[in-house]
Amino acid sequence: MKFELPKLPYQMSDLQPHVSSETLDFHYGRHHKAYVTKTNAMIEGTKFANATLEQIVQESEGGLFNNAAQAWNHTFYWNCMTPANQTTPPKGGLLESIKRDFGSLEDFKKSFTQTALNTFGSGWAWLVKEKSSQLLTLVSTSNAENPMRQGLVPLLVCDVWEHAYYIDHRNDRAKYLEGFWNLINWNFVEKCYQKNEIENLTAQMTAAH
Repeated sequence: MKFELPKLPYQMSDLQPHVSSETLDFHYGRHHKAYVTKTNAMIEGTKFANATLEQIVQESEGGLFNNAAQAWNHTFYWNCMTPANQTTPPKGGLLESIKRDFGSLEDFKKSFTQTALNTFGSGWAWLVKEKSSQLLTLVSTSNAENPMRQGLVPLLVCDVWEHAYYIDHRNDRAKYLEGFWNLINWNFVEKCYQKNEIENLTAQMTAAH
């Protein structure tokens, strides 16, 4: 199975002014593309040659894991955002669970922001769901690590590697996070919440043969 860089769910300029076209050009067009290219090269002739991206992330180690997980993480991250004029507030079971586990939507945003700010170095801030208890929790991961390796269901992620915001905000991660809240695709987050399983992104990234 060969993977390809998935098409963004919006145009390069659609996330402005919060995420610039220049940032997307570098972040998506260069960093993300490189992870996909390296994953394809590394699985050739191995037991992962016909595996899904989710299987590779959960079962591989070392360099292959780093590239495959970054390919998955970035695809999920792009889906977690939408143009600011197309955002809708969370609702239904997702909103009720946020209120139950964080007190309110505003308290959740504050806690998530702190998780992202406190992630040391390069990494990711996640909202996840525990499958059995259905509780929502926040997870900080370093480098390429992904919470689905701990059996958790990813619902929302923010990339806090510096290449996600350095062009627009230099090293001001807090300013980047302010803009991030204007772009949340709550419909995607709710879909992940309702499925109670890992969002399968392999279909988005499988090259047509």
